[in-house]
Amino acid sequence: MASFNRNSLLVLLSLLLLITFSNVPEVYGAKLHPSECKPRCNYRCSATSHRKPCMFFCLKCCATCLCVPPGTYGNKETCPCYNNWKTKEGSPKCP
Repeated sequence: MASFNRNSLLVLLSLLLLITFSNVPEVYGAKLHPSECKPRCNYRCSATSHRKPCMFFCLKCCATCLCVPPGTYGNKETCPCYNNWKTKEGSPKCP
């Protein structure tokens, strides 16, 4: 019985380490190189009628967070820094 608990604990710790050190955030656009910001922001801002301010803030956010969420809207949960950066008034800074 004790070896079962020890083995279960070992498997659990292995899974936690795997999750911690995995590259899952990179799949969703995190850890970008600064040179990758412009193409990602071009796509992110492609569906808006306010393209110039969208690009300005997207590039600023990408330079700081090194992440741009996938798609043209939403999906910000994939980039916590991008999602959590707020203006002085408390509204989202990043498009």
